[in-house]
Amino acid sequence: MSQVLEGTLVIELGTMITAPLTGMMLGDLGARVIKVEHPKGGDPFRGYRGDNYSPHFAGYNRNKESIQLDLQSEEGLRDLRELIRRADVLLDNFRPGVLDRLKLTDDALREFNPGLVHCSITGFGSRGPYRDRPAYDAVGVALSGLSSLLIDRDNPYSSGPTIADNVTGMYACYGILGALLKKASTGKGSRVETNMLEASVAFIPDSFASYTMHNIVSHPRTRVASSQSYALMCSDGRLIAVHLSIPDKFWEGLLTAIEKPELAADEQFNSREKRVRNFEALTTVLAGVFKTRTRAEWYQRLEAHDVPCAPIYSIPEVLDDSQIKYLGTFYRMHHFKLGDLTGVHRPVLIDGERGPATMPAPMLGEHTEAIKAEYLAQAKRPEMP
Repeated sequence: MSQVLEGTLVIELGTMITAPLTGMMLGDLGARVIKVEHPKGGDPFRGYRGDNYSPHFAGYNRNKESIQLDLQSEEGLRDLRELIRRADVLLDNFRPGVLDRLKLTDDALREFNPGLVHCSITGFGSRGPYRDRPAYDAVGVALSGLSSLLIDRDNPYSSGPTIADNVTGMYACYGILGALLKKASTGKGSRVETNMLEASVAFIPDSFASYTMHNIVSHPRTRVASSQSYALMCSDGRLIAVHLSIPDKFWEGLLTAIEKPELAADEQFNSREKRVRNFEALTTVLAGVFKTRTRAEWYQRLEAHDVPCAPIYSIPEVLDDSQIKYLGTFYRMHHFKLGDLTGVHRPVLIDGERGPATMPAPMLGEHTEAIKAEYLAQAKRPEMP
């Protein structure tokens, strides 16, 4: 059975990426995830591109239901309390103190749901000098040292996908799963906390080990030099990636594939240590070689000699890759209003199965009435403390 969290109810108070990604991962494992959204606009990610249903929102919110509750009103808070009372997991990425102001303190939550796993995601933790600062992805990657491994100081600009946001959401899911395992054996809930700063630091343990053990301050080329990773332009203007790693056989296979056996005796490159130390010089040599043939030609040659390599794909090219198609990484799902949409399967198989993949991200408030009828219509609503 691939839906290992079937029967688990998750209430998500999440916006943007960190908590929504965590909620989606739990939903992908079979949990029922109810996303609580404000009546005016809902999750801000909805409006990034498209009529309150942006690709950004759709990408992080599949396998969820949406209910609109005004948490500034007494009725909305009572409805939320009733949902939490029935839940296994409460997930939020509010700044510290927000739930306290809603009278949902740790003590209050424990009182009316002792078995609740409450996961709180913050930028910097619930204590300390940065506690109340706003935090987004660029802030997390900067403070954690990640940016120093990505940004060229001589030509600085930010690029690429969100990293700190996504990593934090994954660590939150990991913490929740551990707490649910504890609950299954003891019946007791837990408070799970993670923050973007520490999650981002934890994502690069080797860089901190290199500094604390050998006083090596890593920079954007440190890791690629050590792992002998190259991005090379071919004659047709397409890029290819080559990763030689540690085994000498990959270096030897590369020299055979590019017909440059003389490099094996070159004083700059005749040992792995020298190739790491002279990484820039070797990159220049290889760049000149790879400009002489097309990517397809180089790919065929490298593959024939068992050299780890891959074409550097654009996003459309990924969708068309033969291995991606064989794995069934992408799938089509039907949205009642928008028609067929493309989804990405969870990248984890359990007993050979993918898991639930039938629910596209919800429209704002799509399930409000159904959820209220199921959980709230006949509920005895306790007075707010």
